[in-house]
Amino acid sequence: MSISTQSLDALIDLVEIRLSCMEVWDRDDARELNRLQQARGELLTLAGRGDSAEQAAEAIQLTTQRRRGRPRSAERRAAL
Repeated sequence: MSISTQSLDALIDLVEIRLSCMEVWDRDDARELNRLQQARGELLTLAGRGDSAEQAAEAIQLTTQRRRGRPRSAERRAAL
């Protein structure tokens, strides 16, 4: 299956717009964010424009951020 350059650019734009609107509140949102980032990378690869080092670093930063809330160990101590 082949796809035109215009269609590919439109899909990349749509994914990037969705990524810019994302707010991660829970695991489902984080999964969707990762899927969209992966889809964007695949579309850019198809278009012949791979991810830059800056964008790869941004993706790593998003996945390594600490979660909000009490640590699990504190919850266990409170239960005792």
